[in-house]
Amino acid sequence: MTSNIPNLSDNGIEVASLLEQQLLSNHIDVPLLPDVASRVLHLSNDPDSDAQQLANLIQSDQALAGHVMRIANSAAYTPNASMVSLQQAVARLGMDLISEIAIAASLNSKLFKAPGFEKRMDAIWQHALCAAFWGKEIARASKQNVEASFLCGLLHSIGRPAVLQCIADLEGKHEAVLSPDENRSLEDHFHVPYGVAIVEKWEMPLIVCESVKYYLNYSEAENKAEQAMVVYAAGKAAEVTLWPEEYSVDQLKLNEVFADLNLYEDEIEQVLAREDAVKAGVEAIRA
Repeated sequence: MTSNIPNLSDNGIEVASLLEQQLLSNHIDVPLLPDVASRVLHLSNDPDSDAQQLANLIQSDQALAGHVMRIANSAAYTPNASMVSLQQAVARLGMDLISEIAIAASLNSKLFKAPGFEKRMDAIWQHALCAAFWGKEIARASKQNVEASFLCGLLHSIGRPAVLQCIADLEGKHEAVLSPDENRSLEDHFHVPYGVAIVEKWEMPLIVCESVKYYLNYSEAENKAEQAMVVYAAGKAAEVTLWPEEYSVDQLKLNEVFADLNLYEDEIEQVLAREDAVKAGVEAIRA
């Protein structure tokens, strides 16, 4: 596996070998999924759950409850009204939307610790959030699973901060300082298998696990290939939104994934016209 990574120094080869060993021995340091996020996810997938149960669960964590209420009252979600209770927020926005907000508020760039990589970790998290919101828009247009697309987009790159955390640990232990290009090459190379290990450890639904595993090669997906397509397209749209100086809208429109999703040019235009709504959602979560 490490032989496929070009232009590594001796230190880079050593760190790559250690990362590969962690994968093969299943010794990846997977952080615990925040308890409330895990319970919210379980509740949102339980057909017998109700709005009061969700409100009570979020209220059990005062910091999270305050964060959820602030986001729910933002212009992105309720531009013309102010809600004063979680029960009211759930009733007005619905269980699915409040669950999304709660999970996104629980998972953030601070879940992983990688000294020296703080700026990159923040960029990864911002891209994941943007992909989550784009995922919903693309899924809606292509008649795919809108509810699952937010979580799939949010977690599609969860392996990236995990790899950076491991690199930071290994660099410290082995005094093996790598260049920024080497760090990025290792992140790109290992983030998918690390991500799969994390979402499986967290017992995420199959649709999430398949999206993480196959979003870069959705034609190889054993199940849920359409969802992997949505996540791939969402990730590409997020790149254009966040880094327009590097990625162009015209290139995005020509990406074959939209044809694979059976979206025509006018439908793609309608999706991309939702960029302001996507940006507002990302800003609301990150504020």
